[in-house]
Amino acid sequence: MTHRDIAPEQRSTEVGPPLWLLAELTYRCPLQCPYCSNPLDFAHTQTELSTEQWMEVLRQGREMGAAQLGFSGGEPLVRQDLAELIGEARHLGYYSNLITSGIGLTKAKVDTFLEAGLDHIQVSFQASDSELNNALAGSRKAFEQKLAMARAVKEAGYPMVLNFVIHRHNIHQMNDIIDLCDRLDADYVELATCQYYGWAFRNREALMPSKTQLLTAETAVKSYRERLAASGSRMKLIFVTPDYYEERPKACMNGWGSLFLTVAPDGTALPCHSARMLPIDFPNVCETDLRTIWYDSPGFNHYRGDSWMPEPCRSCDEKARDFGGCRCQAYLLTGNADNADPVCSKSPHHDRVLAARRAADHATTGLEDLTYRNTENSRLFFRS
Repeated sequence: MTHRDIAPEQRSTEVGPPLWLLAELTYRCPLQCPYCSNPLDFAHTQTELSTEQWMEVLRQGREMGAAQLGFSGGEPLVRQDLAELIGEARHLGYYSNLITSGIGLTKAKVDTFLEAGLDHIQVSFQASDSELNNALAGSRKAFEQKLAMARAVKEAGYPMVLNFVIHRHNIHQMNDIIDLCDRLDADYVELATCQYYGWAFRNREALMPSKTQLLTAETAVKSYRERLAASGSRMKLIFVTPDYYEERPKACMNGWGSLFLTVAPDGTALPCHSARMLPIDFPNVCETDLRTIWYDSPGFNHYRGDSWMPEPCRSCDEKARDFGGCRCQAYLLTGNADNADPVCSKSPHHDRVLAARRAADHATTGLEDLTYRNTENSRLFFRS
């Protein structure tokens, strides 16, 4: 059955094509970041799509209208066919982006990816100094490798896009982090305060900054922006405030099944990269074509539109703006993904977010209190 076979009144809302396709090529990764967005049970997902299967996913996505393509993981560089997939993406007409830790990258690979047609590379860091960066990453050589690869990306002619996940253990480094980015001649810097899904939710009490820490960091970013503007620098600083310190939820993924389509390493298709935690049956690209998945599957239609919304979302005049917030966050905080996102001050469960804020104001946790993302811990949590 195709989407054309379903009468409009049988669908939850009018659906356009997916414009952004995220290819999570693998859950394998050499690092152990305690805020990784991969599922806690990633070790149980051993199967990965083959090169040809991924190429078929890319073809189907492009035929539907997807224009932007992200290669992520885990660490996508562990896939030996990455250059081949990049070449196919260029052939199909995608704007492609590699999201990487930089571990496993070399100057030769940067040149190969450029020749294959990759448009954009984002390199992530854990901190502004080697000691903290390497402790968080779980690798003694990570920081120097990241520095070298950030420079190689810039030298190859790519815009330098750097990402730092900000939390209570590195938020005090804000000025040092931006100084480092300035020295590297970065074009764009994403200072993404931790969002609590996956391993970050598991470690929330040890990662969440206090309100004072957050305000101090925001002030530092604002001041640095003014200095950059005065000096004529083109470096752009993007500061992402954590949901837990907002009073209104974000328009998560611009609405469920609206623009974004994620394909996990084993072929599971998801409306966002965190959605496989939900008690919803999501289809697999090995069994169903992408068009049918996007338009017709119960999983992708589950939270489209607003007919699913309970109060207070159903009668809220902001529901067309925030779509009820994040379903994964509602599930993690309340046990029911149908509920209003507890970040919203109108939610009957908002007290749980307020309690998390209060706990962050008095937390005394250190790096030793973090549970690191690795195969051993993943298997330990879900040992049958």
